[in-house]
Amino acid sequence: MPRQDSPRALLRATRIAGLDERYADVKGVRLRYFISDGSGAPLVLLHGLGGAACNWTAVVESLSTARRPLLVPELPGHGGSSPLPACPTLDPIADRVLLLAQGEGLGPAVFAGHSLGALVALHVALRSPSSVLGVVLAGAAGISSASTRAKKALAITSFVQPGRRLAPHREAIARRPGLRRAIFFWGSPDTDALTPRAAERFLIGPALHCDTASAARALVADDVREHLGGVRCRCLVLWGARDSQVGIADAIDYARRLRAPLRTIADCGHLLIGERPDVCAAALEHFAASVSP
Repeated sequence: MPRQDSPRALLRATRIAGLDERYADVKGVRLRYFISDGSGAPLVLLHGLGGAACNWTAVVESLSTARRPLLVPELPGHGGSSPLPACPTLDPIADRVLLLAQGEGLGPAVFAGHSLGALVALHVALRSPSSVLGVVLAGAAGISSASTRAKKALAITSFVQPGRRLAPHREAIARRPGLRRAIFFWGSPDTDALTPRAAERFLIGPALHCDTASAARALVADDVREHLGGVRCRCLVLWGARDSQVGIADAIDYARRLRAPLRTIADCGHLLIGERPDVCAAALEHFAASVSP
């Protein structure tokens, strides 16, 4: 039987152990986020389109025990965060993320984003260079997603909302390898590397979403390539070598335009933060240490 959870139960289920759950009103948007103390350069982790903060759970758990400050927000319209009143571009999302980090006294920080989150991190760096020590782009959207084909696919997905339909069945999908392969084939070429727990953390968030369509429209309208020359901080491009959503050609283009190193993860797809969280955590730790003041 599909699992029908109340919103309160879903919020409990999407918490990140070891981090405090908080809410803040930021320019007309109520943001849900998770935060922890630590020493060193703060690290802000941004999820992708249709994702939630809990997508980063395995990475957070893989970070070293001597943790730096962490901030993991849920973008407007996603998870437990309310929608934006208007979102013609990704700048309003970046502004709220930046103001949230500043309100928590975290800055300058390293901003790491998965897919859409990477694009939001770049917008933060462009809008407030002094607030950003560096940017990590993990399977970044923003190049292939500007194509006509991608725009049509995102429009259909936003209308059909397959994630919301699958969320009640998340436990059955997560624990059965065949179902995991059937559902996650688009994002993970090696679904055995996506543990049942990690799979469930990707499936549960959409049950809480109230507006992902606005972010999807802003994403496909955004062609960040013409602005990448204005990014002044150091960057790291982190990519699944077998990513079929945003292919390796996008990674090479980002690395070239940002003059940044490219690190690829073998036998890994678009859901790299769930497929290889230990590798992603190690890359984040090394990069954050290298850009710390």
